Amino acid sequence: MTIVLNRIDDRLIHGQVVVGWGQPLDVKFIVLVDDAVAESDWEQELYRMGVPPEMEVRFHSVADAARLLDGYRTDGRAGIVLTGDIATMARLVEAGGVRDVNVGGIHHRAGRTQHLRYVFLTPEEQDALRVLAADGAVVTAQDVPAARAVPLDELLATREDA
Repeated sequence: MTIVLNRIDDRLIHGQVVVGWGQPLDVKFIVLVDDAVAESDWEQELYRMGVPPEMEVRFHSVADAARLLDGYRTDGRAGIVLTGDIATMARLVEAGGVRDVNVGGIHHRAGRTQHLRYVFLTPEEQDALRVLAADGAVVTAQDVPAARAVPLDELLATREDA
């Protein structure tokens, strides 16, 4: 196997990632890419508590993750690359490390418009997703594996009442 999912989820490690995606995809490791978390031992410990002992969690800055992704891609186990925002994932795409992006959970905050029940985006975030696609990444939104993957054009055309 290899990296089976490159996910943007602002909650980072939580039940939907670990159980909803991790179990069906038989994930053995998660690479959490976040510059702040990579520097915080206590945050790392909190995230480690959210995964079963048989699932490894690695914490990297964007620069380190970009350098190490080739090794993760050739790992014999299934893994997930996880970022908390579009900008971080964009840096991995720019570095050539990612070609498919799952928009999993970007939740409500001021200035964001609801597109799906689990995706709220600012106009700048919409543009950033378009840039990812223009850079060659296949961008889809999908909350759980059993749900249909929503293509980027459809995601951006969709507006739901909040």
